[in-house]
Amino acid sequence: MSDPTREEDAAGSSSSSSSSVVDITLVSVIMAFLCRSAAVLLKPCSRAPAALSALSASRLYSSGGQFEYILVEKRGDKNNVGFIQLNRPKALNALCDGLMTEVGRALDSFEADADVGAIVITGSDRAFAAGADIKEMQNRTFQECYGGNFLAHWNRVSTVRKPVIAAVNGFALGGGCELAMMCDIIYAGEKAQFGQPEILLGTIPGAGGTQRLTRAVGKSLAMEMVLTGDKINAQEAKQSGLVSKVYPVDQLVSEAVKCGEKIAANSKLVSAMAKEAVNAAFELTLAEGNRLEKRLFHSTFATDDRKEGMTAFVEKRKADFQDK
Repeated sequence: MSDPTREEDAAGSSSSSSSSVVDITLVSVIMAFLCRSAAVLLKPCSRAPAALSALSASRLYSSGGQFEYILVEKRGDKNNVGFIQLNRPKALNALCDGLMTEVGRALDSFEADADVGAIVITGSDRAFAAGADIKEMQNRTFQECYGGNFLAHWNRVSTVRKPVIAAVNGFALGGGCELAMMCDIIYAGEKAQFGQPEILLGTIPGAGGTQRLTRAVGKSLAMEMVLTGDKINAQEAKQSGLVSKVYPVDQLVSEAVKCGEKIAANSKLVSAMAKEAVNAAFELTLAEGNRLEKRLFHSTFATDDRKEGMTAFVEKRKADFQDK
């Protein structure tokens, strides 16, 4: 006959053992779950590059923290067009020294980027750039301007080897007009206005306005604009040769990017040669210019891209340029 007390103790002991096993099992499950979760979190994400590419590199050059006055990114189906947007909306994109310094930095980045074949500079629908920042210049002295070579670094836009396209909507006045003229191609929105109104402020253009405008539109119109401060509209700018094409406001930027994509599809090396040759026409005599052009033309025969381009033409296929 069994002892009821011992049976109860045995039952209690058995129950306690079962409970302990359950507790240990539960703890083991929880710990395993936590370990797996930690492993997932700590594991390098192999899908990160795909996620970045899905963004179409639209903000690989994002202004977040890097730039204060401009927005910078890459555009085009192949992300091969550098894009700089002036971003001082309250000041109608007035060109302060800080903004132009940032533009120079962005241009340097695109110049060094082997994937970028052309660059677009634009502003807003209301203003490409309404001029230089007058408040910043108001109290400058002659000694400061001359001693510090004021505005010299603005010329960086004109020395970039890659083609630069200005997409001008709204006002392009004073320094804004000069900035557009530093670019290689100017596209204008239908409501764009160009002018050099410095005379109304008791000064004259100081970033190429008297020189580039005269070369673009001729002496008479340039003299009239500089001496009166009068503006010309987009159609007048096209007729005078200042801009190459005029588009509706909402199509301007996309058309400029398309132009950039066409340029970027060619050999970047040969594009730089072509740009150098065209720019030389404004600096050299006809005989000297033709001589330079011939030397640059001969130089293309030392490139793989010239051979590829001509071979592709003969074989009736699209050229695959390698920028060599």
